[in-house]
Amino acid sequence: MSERAVPAHGRPGDPSPPPDCDLGGCGVLVTRPAAQAEGLCRLVAAAGGEPVRFPSVEIQPPAAPDAAAALLAARWDLMVFISRNAVEQALRLAPAAHRGEHIQLAAVGRATAKAMQAAGLAPSLVPAAGFDSEALLALPALQQVTGRRVLIVRGEGGRALLGKTLGERGAEVHYAEVYRRGLPAADAGVALAQWRSTLGVVTATSDEVLHNLLALVPAAAHAWLKGLPLAVLSARNAETARGLGFTRLAVAPQPDDAGMLAAVCALAAQASATGREAGGVEPP
Repeated sequence: MSERAVPAHGRPGDPSPPPDCDLGGCGVLVTRPAAQAEGLCRLVAAAGGEPVRFPSVEIQPPAAPDAAAALLAARWDLMVFISRNAVEQALRLAPAAHRGEHIQLAAVGRATAKAMQAAGLAPSLVPAAGFDSEALLALPALQQVTGRRVLIVRGEGGRALLGKTLGERGAEVHYAEVYRRGLPAADAGVALAQWRSTLGVVTATSDEVLHNLLALVPAAAHAWLKGLPLAVLSARNAETARGLGFTRLAVAPQPDDAGMLAAVCALAAQASATGREAGGVEPP
C-alpha cells in the first residue's frame, strides 16, 4: 500500500473506535513503551482486534539526572516540552519546577499539551496543526525570540532542528535531557511462531521503534515483517519505514491513539479488500 493519510473519525483522544472499523480478530502489534500502550490496546480490542504487546523502546532515567533537575529549576523565559515522556520524566526529576508565572510553556503537539495539562501545566504555545518541531517553529510567537532564554526539555539525542533554529533567531538555547530511550531486553524470536499466524498489522510511533523492532526480530524474519501493513504516526516515520524496506504504509491522521487506530483500520480494510478481489481468504 502506498503512504496515505487516513480520514479521522471522531475527536482526538476519543476512546471509541471508528464505527465502520471491524478488525475481525486481526492481530495488531503494539510497539509503544509499556507505560503508554494501554490506550491503543483498548481501542484495538474495542474494534474487534487482538492487541499484541511488544514494547520496542524502554524509557530509562537520564545519564545526568542532577544536571537535568538543576536546569529544570533555573529561570527561563520559555520552556519547550518535546514529548509526553519529556513531561512525565521532567516532573519526576523536579516536581516543583517550571510553574512560575514568568515562564512561557510550549508543547510540540497536542498529545504533549494534554500531558502537560494533566500535570497542572498550562502551555500557551501549541501548534494548531502538526506535531513536530517544524509546526512549533511556524508559530508567530517564535519568530522573534532575540535574547530569550529557552530550555528545551527532551530525551537524550533528540532532533537538533528546534534548538538550532531558535538559536539562529537570537535565543539562548539550553537542553534538559530528562530520559533515555533504550532497547528493551526482549526476544521476539520466542513469539515469532504465534505472530506469523495472528499478526495482520504492525504499529510504530517513532523512528526509534522501527529500528529497535528490527533489532529485536531475528534477521531471518525481516522479509516477512516488512511485508506486513505498517501504521505509523507521521510522514517522517513513513519515510524512515520506506527506507528500511516497509512498503504497505498508512499514516495516522492525528498524533494520538485514535489516529493510530484509524491507520490500522484503513490497512486492515485494504487487506480484506485485496483478499476478496483475489478470491482468497481474508487475512487475519
